This record gives sequence, C-alpha cells and structure tokens, in this order.
Amino acid sequence: MGLFDRTNEIISDFEKVIKQPIIPENKEKLYVGVDLGTAYIVISVLDEHKRPIAGAYRFAQVVKDGLVVDFIEAIKIVRELKAEIEEKICCELIYAAVAIPPGTSLNDSRYIQNVVEGAGFEVTNVVDEPTAANAVLGMTDGVVVDIGGGSTGLSVLDGGNVVYVADEATGGTQFTLVLSGAYKITFEEAEELKKDVKRQKEISAVLKPVSQKVGTIIKKHISSFNINEIYLVGGTSCLENIEREIEKEVGIKTYKPVNPLFVTPVGIAMNCKFN
Repeated sequence: MGLFDRTNEIISDFEKVIKQPIIPENKEKLYVGVDLGTAYIVISVLDEHKRPIAGAYRFAQVVKDGLVVDFIEAIKIVRELKAEIEEKICCELIYAAVAIPPGTSLNDSRYIQNVVEGAGFEVTNVVDEPTAANAVLGMTDGVVVDIGGGSTGLSVLDGGNVVYVADEATGGTQFTLVLSGAYKITFEEAEELKKDVKRQKEISAVLKPVSQKVGTIIKKHISSFNINEIYLVGGTSCLENIEREIEKEVGIKTYKPVNPLFVTPVGIAMNCKFN
C-alpha cells in the first residue's frame, strides 16, 4: 500500500460528497469539523464510522494569522454553509470540532470557537491544525506541516505522539503577494492565477523564493529533532513542485497527498467529540 493511499481515498470521497452528499443512517452521531482558514472556510461531515458524507466550502478572508478579523461575516458564512449541508442531508448538525494554528493563545482560540458557536454549533473540541491533519494522514514519526493561507504550522511526531508544535507567518497570502508583484496584477487576480493548473510550472518558478522561505522555517524548528520525513498539507501545498523546493532546502524527504487542501478539514471532523 502506498504512503498516502488511505489519505487519498478519504479525501477523494470527501470531494465526491461535497457534490453529492449522502444522507446518514445514524443522524444522532455525526462528526463535524469547521475549518476557519485564511483563504477558505470548510465544513466537513463524517458518519458514525468517520466516513465522509457531506461538505461545503467558500472562499473568505475573515481570518488573518489565526485571528478572526470579520466576526459577523465569519458567523454568517459558517451559518450559511451549515444550513446548506443540513438541507442536503436532512438533519441538524449539532456538535463540531474546530482547529487553531499551533501556539495560538487561549484568548485567540476563543474567537474561533465563538464564531462557530455563534453559527449554531456546540463546539466539543479544539485541536491544532497539523495534529488534526495527522488524523487523516495517520503518521507516527516525522513532521506534519500545514501551509495555510496565513502561516506555516507544524507538529513533530515521535511514536505517534506530538512532541513539538510551532507556527510562523508565511503562507498562501505571501505567495499571492509575490505573484501580484511579479505580474503586476491585483491580489484577487493573483489568487486565481495561483490556482491555474495550466500555469503551475511557470508560477512555481516565480514562487521558488517563497517555497524556500517555508523550507527555512521548517528547518529551523526541526533542527533539534531526528526527522526523516516531512508531510505537507494545507491549500498552499497544492502548488506544483513545492515539496521539491522544500526538500532541497531542508534536505529531508518531503511528501504530500494528491489534494492537500481538504486533509486538515476532514481531520478536524475526526476530532469531533460528543457530550
């Protein structure tokens, strides 16, 4: 079995149920994750066996560096996505888990929790993003790196236990700003360019210095650990060749699943608890 076979299967299933949700047999036990990202808000829903049955997401810039900067809009979007899913699967979503960047203070994490509760959920667990991602990856040793919209977060794993977490600014926003400057286009146009599959090789060359910067962040934080493998998740990890640039910079074998964008949201749902 390949390194990410299970992960890729789970994420592929999630992508399918976003388009064609499955009405659950047991509506009393649904695992829900709400990911308030810098670029996307994602709600993922799993059944009692932790298999994807529904999901919805929307581009939104209501969070910056792990902080909610537009509280009202964030609640509005989460509430709308929640209602959209509930209508499709014919039941109410009650409990949810949320995630925060590693090292986020208790006060800052409360803002994330307040948004989700303001949208009608009961938050039953708060987990850091790379640790949530590893619920899907299932790695026991190495470092899970979540390159999100605003920052790069990482969790060092030893024997399946998280022994170190860190988070630093430099994420998708920085990549977009570099593209915006290089091509003399607006931030919004640069965001679209960044997602253009046909121009990935071209833009990966332009973005090489930012990929290297992410590599230096990882290298700094893992220098005192014996790390043999790096696993990338997060929307920015979708960029072509980013794993190669990081591997060159850090000098450690670096891998990523087929679609890193939805790994953390699904992992958050896997961490949902019930009262």
